[in-house]
Amino acid sequence: MRHVASLLAVFVLALAAPAFAQTKKPAPPKTPQYGHWGPSGYHLVRTIPIPGNNSYDGMEFDPVRRRLFVAHGVHVVVLNPDTEKIVGDITHTLGVHSILLVPSLGRGYITDGQTNDVTIFDLDTLKVLGVAPTADEPYAIVYDPVTKRIFTMNHRSSTVTAIDAVTGNIIGDIALDGQPTGGVADGKGHIYVNSESTSEELEINSKKLIIMNRWPMSPCIEPSGLSMDIKRRLLFAGCHNDRMGILNADTGQVMAAPAAGSHAGVSRFDPVTQYAFSANDDGTLTIVIEAANERFNVVENVETERGTRTMALDPTYHEVFLVTAQYEPAAKTPGAQLQIVPGTVHVLVYGRDYKYR
Repeated sequence: MRHVASLLAVFVLALAAPAFAQTKKPAPPKTPQYGHWGPSGYHLVRTIPIPGNNSYDGMEFDPVRRRLFVAHGVHVVVLNPDTEKIVGDITHTLGVHSILLVPSLGRGYITDGQTNDVTIFDLDTLKVLGVAPTADEPYAIVYDPVTKRIFTMNHRSSTVTAIDAVTGNIIGDIALDGQPTGGVADGKGHIYVNSESTSEELEINSKKLIIMNRWPMSPCIEPSGLSMDIKRRLLFAGCHNDRMGILNADTGQVMAAPAAGSHAGVSRFDPVTQYAFSANDDGTLTIVIEAANERFNVVENVETERGTRTMALDPTYHEVFLVTAQYEPAAKTPGAQLQIVPGTVHVLVYGRDYKYR
């Protein structure tokens, strides 16, 4: 009898085993093809090749039309980052640096560094509408909605050119006594400009075309990209000495300068995630957040690829777009610049997947 009872117990446990197995916690998803998820949640989700043998520079994203604009030497490639298909091309933009989109006017603007002008185009058709001259080597470009003017940061001439965004007429130039790099508008009639050669932040009155304030940025040296949290009145500047300078836009006070990647390029701010980004040439994407009142923390230095110094941001899905290329082995000659391998320019798309955080 005792032997029969033991057999019955084994039989009951065998029947119950599948039920117990079904209640076990499912295994976590496998690590994706590209990298891993860090504290920010950002990881590489896809790579999009850009055909052609030209170099690369600035980027901008149109969330309404789902178009990504990529500066590609002598033209601007327009692609849909969702389908990974090229949907347009804006030609004859020699030495293109930056792209600005102004949806309220239905227009886009491109700084052409070799010809010292701005190409104006229609956002829907991508047709070129005209060209506006600037001072030497226009680099960054911003739009001020108060005056409906665009402002180009002219690196070689150390000036800012103001242009009527509707007519394309030149309003005037502002002498800076320093080489400008990044710029941003606060929507209230103020333009903020990084002066790279003097390591200063300049506040410009967009209507009077005068410098209102000139603030030292130490310990931030040679600021490059610039973005802004308009609501909290904070400026985020990528610095060439491996820091991100954070300033009060009203007083010029340097609030913090956390460590960042090397050779910072473009900076962006996402008002939804509250992340400030710096795209760095060393192959990192620095992400900073205000952890508490006037205290800023580095969330993560996301690993990207060497040369990712420019970026664009999708405000809808919060994807980050970076562009780079493969490079030839470094030359042994001191000071020699790295050379791009022809036909290797590509866009890197970084996203967040909340399911795996």
